[in-house]
Amino acid sequence: MEKVVPENLAQSRRARRGKLPGIQPELRSTCMVLAVLSLRGCMRSQLLECASMRLRVTVLPAMMLMLASAAASADTIHLKNGRTILADHVHENGNRYEYEIGDDNYAIPKSSVDRVEAGGMPSIMSSGPGKGAGNLPAFTPVDNLANEGDLPNTIVKGGKVDSDALAKLEGKGNAELSATAGFIAGKFEFEHGNIDQARRYFDGALRFQPENSTVLIYYAALLVRTGKASQALSYAQRAVSAAPQSPDAYAVLGYAQQASDRTKDAVVSWKRSFELRPDPAVKQYLDKAQREQNVETDFAQRESSHFVLHYEGKQTSEAFRGQILAGLESDYDDLARDLGTPPRDSILVTLYTEQAFFDVTRAPSWSGALNDGKLRIPISGLNSMTSELARVLKHELAHSFINQLSAGRCPPWLHEGIAQLLEPKSVSSDGRQLARLFKSQRNIPLNVLEGSFMRFSGGEAYVAYAESLAAVSYINDSYGMSDIQRILQRLSDGSSTEAALRATIHSDYGQLESELGKYLGDKYGE
Repeated sequence: MEKVVPENLAQSRRARRGKLPGIQPELRSTCMVLAVLSLRGCMRSQLLECASMRLRVTVLPAMMLMLASAAASADTIHLKNGRTILADHVHENGNRYEYEIGDDNYAIPKSSVDRVEAGGMPSIMSSGPGKGAGNLPAFTPVDNLANEGDLPNTIVKGGKVDSDALAKLEGKGNAELSATAGFIAGKFEFEHGNIDQARRYFDGALRFQPENSTVLIYYAALLVRTGKASQALSYAQRAVSAAPQSPDAYAVLGYAQQASDRTKDAVVSWKRSFELRPDPAVKQYLDKAQREQNVETDFAQRESSHFVLHYEGKQTSEAFRGQILAGLESDYDDLARDLGTPPRDSILVTLYTEQAFFDVTRAPSWSGALNDGKLRIPISGLNSMTSELARVLKHELAHSFINQLSAGRCPPWLHEGIAQLLEPKSVSSDGRQLARLFKSQRNIPLNVLEGSFMRFSGGEAYVAYAESLAAVSYINDSYGMSDIQRILQRLSDGSSTEAALRATIHSDYGQLESELGKYLGDKYGE
């Protein structure tokens, strides 16, 4: 389906943005939630990655056409009411069409559908933990449990853990059986985003078998994903001790070490994991860690209450570094008040020259900063805090808070919209153009914006960010920040994005887009 965007949407933006010395004009922040630890035998954890953009946009219509043509194919459902649904896959089942969007499955009566077209703009999977379920290992009980029957179906019934069945199994007095049952229950809750419940089941399993490497690996991955890397270290180290030939144990240890600012140790662990079993994901993390290690060999370190700042001594003045840390601490207090649930561990921040930034991150050429669990900021040419740099720092830090509050399950459009809102940033400068887009139904559907923004060019990404800010601004203006917090909490509890929206603002994506179009039209329409 063709999506055409007015050229003046970009021009109006470019006209109003100032220049940030040393970082290039037109910094914009963009984020995505990436799946990490894509390991055979270990869950696919979530890593927040956020890039600040240097945007030079001239002709957006062509860029949006390029997005539609270059993206992988998806299916488009054309409804009789004129709306469209973009899905990863659509198939017929009796008197309805069933379709998939990311992790979620839906159905719609055929009577509501005009036609279905194959191909078009894809909707990339959402970032919930369940998306990696297919890569999780099968837990094979030891032989003396073979007579216990189908344990997963015994423990999980009707889409939830049967606590009575679990208690009955534990009552048999078999430690291995009890540990296996607890692991199965914890794994189920983990895959469905119920982090607190998963932790309770994993804790229970470890009480029966304290050195069960499979449980330890999963538990360490869970802790890393929820921002508790320092806690994850001990579990990952125990996993390596219990299973010294396990590539997965070394892989999750490496990630816990990297997230705990122990890059040198992470390199050693990932090298060992790759020796035991070559894995392209591990190789990617290893290569990046080695680039970071090479660039940051002579870096110094300074700490504040919530941050650890790495820097090259001659690159910045002590006064400038103090300004950066003071600004971040002030932002931390603001975000803790606005969102709550701050990150558990100290937040790592690294200042780079522009060349070193790209050498380490291999980020797109339009990137001006990155948050991949560490805030990586190029500051070439700057010798004091500027208003633009201050907004970038707060935006990047906001993503860490959002990730913590949603347990890594927030989709990019919501991530980016909240972060822009909290900069703070207003949709007013783009409101008229956005109103036209929604009125003509040429906006990018929100289900498409559940996918990575990094696949977009600068121009394409600009439209995605403008829509994201508009959507979150509408929710905030209509329902308040408290409902935004509740949406994030429901995501953390395992809800899909649409389920979280329905439970808070009583709208699915179609209704939200309709309401957003009316909001923009009433406020900015001609």
